[in-house]
Amino acid sequence: MSDFEPFPEQVADRLAIRELVDAYARLADRRDAQGQAALFTDDAHVAVYDGEPDTTEPAQTLTGRSELVAAFGSLRNYDKTTHLNGQSTLTVDGDRATGETYCLAHHLWTEEGQRTLMVMSIRYHDTFVRRGGRWFFAERRLITDWVDRRPSPA
Repeated sequence: MSDFEPFPEQVADRLAIRELVDAYARLADRRDAQGQAALFTDDAHVAVYDGEPDTTEPAQTLTGRSELVAAFGSLRNYDKTTHLNGQSTLTVDGDRATGETYCLAHHLWTEEGQRTLMVMSIRYHDTFVRRGGRWFFAERRLITDWVDRRPSPA
């Protein structure tokens, strides 16, 4: 049993933020790059890491919704994707929050007649802000812990 008990006023915020995180994954799997980008502030910053951010430079950085739309559109290169969000931690402080969410991202495609499955173990380190009564991503650090790529029989 955990000692953690959120303040009652934080319960709604926690639920809204989790719904935001899950909406990101759902929209990614539906290839809705515009919808994904709309979950971020206009000046949002996203950094993609191939390991811990404290020990490596980001492999990619994106700022603003237009850059996000272009990057999110790259998921169209796959036949199918499934993003499964797992455990998460969250700290809410007024109109700001920070959190970490684990995700297993499955990517399926066919190349030269070979169907391939890639599974990525991802951790998202997020900063959220509430604007106009709604929560948005202000910053997202995507950290890839490991990747498994293999043939996938039909």
